[in-house]
Amino acid sequence: MTTLALVIFCGTYLLIAARRLRWLPLGRPGGALLGAVLMVLTGVLTPAASYAALDLDTLLLLFAMMLLTAQFAEAGFFPWVSARLLGSALSDLQLLRLTVWLAGCLSAIFVNDTICLVLTPVIVMTCRMRRLPLGPYLMALATSANIGSAATLVGNPQNMLIGNLSQIAFLRFFLLCAPAAMAGLAINAWLLERHYSRSLVPVDSDTASPATDPEPDVTDVADTALPVREPDWQRIRIVAVASAAVLVAFLAGMHLGYAALGGGVLAMTLSRRDPSPLFARIDWTVLVFFASLFVVVGGLEQTGLLHEQWEHLAPQMRYDQLPGLALFATMLTLGSNLVSNVPMVLLTGPHLDRLGDPELGWLLMAWITTIAGNFTLLGSVANIIVAEGARRAYDLSFGEYLRYGWYSTVLIMTVGIAIIVALH
Repeated sequence: MTTLALVIFCGTYLLIAARRLRWLPLGRPGGALLGAVLMVLTGVLTPAASYAALDLDTLLLLFAMMLLTAQFAEAGFFPWVSARLLGSALSDLQLLRLTVWLAGCLSAIFVNDTICLVLTPVIVMTCRMRRLPLGPYLMALATSANIGSAATLVGNPQNMLIGNLSQIAFLRFFLLCAPAAMAGLAINAWLLERHYSRSLVPVDSDTASPATDPEPDVTDVADTALPVREPDWQRIRIVAVASAAVLVAFLAGMHLGYAALGGGVLAMTLSRRDPSPLFARIDWTVLVFFASLFVVVGGLEQTGLLHEQWEHLAPQMRYDQLPGLALFATMLTLGSNLVSNVPMVLLTGPHLDRLGDPELGWLLMAWITTIAGNFTLLGSVANIIVAEGARRAYDLSFGEYLRYGWYSTVLIMTVGIAIIVALH
């Protein structure tokens, strides 16, 4: 049974890491779901044990934040505010800085994937209208969304998972991680300016990019994006009040999932609209991916292999010593880029008590697995959303991303780790 569980686990993670294979194009959610089903059908887990493996608190929080964010998007808030800010009379460098801070700050409040989805078409339209190269601004959006999301427990899916597994209070997490995220955004803006210093000048539309069409149909840049229109301000006020109530509940230490769900349902009820369009905006594939991963990892944990391996590695990976901290960060960074950050949290989290202070470990893991997403184009779902959303106007290649991503990740991650350790 141990061998069978290991084979299913490795096969599942191959499908997750490869994203999409030609001979089995299931993608991440489909691959994880296949692994979960096999864990039960082969007898590695009983149906009851598979249910017990689910972290319902995390699934609830993820769904609730999607519901709340969907109501802002449905009301036209995100495209309107980003179009007004990015379309203002700013210099090239000012526009780049604004992109960094807008993406980072919004991602700290809302899920970073959502921010990338709604900002990508606005970035493309703004750059095309001003005849600016798309590369720097797309890189600013993707990397800053990841960095900013590290500031809170609701900024990205892995932080939501960490919040529920660690039971760290929302305010305490913010006070310890937000300074690192703010420093990271400042460094990111500085590095982007220098990396693209020769590119930040207006260019002719026919030389902007090899993938650029002289007369692009910008409404096709992201099929799921809302057009830039006058927002429904009455609805936005309702959702804003509900969101403020959710934040107060977070700070008061209430259950994260039910606090967010309460705010989402309150806004939905007060808006007095058919909620069907909201539910259509929920990314159900992400929820399937999470639920399936819980089952797959639960099946492997049944074998005891994870416990044995962590007992062996723990002495070398203690993060209360500099060499161990370096190895801990390296392993999490490599793992997050190979099998994604959420699986790394699931695999590493239960064993942090062997590596040092558990709370510090959770904080470091939240920071490292999030910033590690900036190392390569495939390191974060947010990166892929930006690249795919802009693909009809610009080809953000793996190589272009890596040339900036590797060294910015190393520098920003190192500074952030130092800040978190010092504050803790």
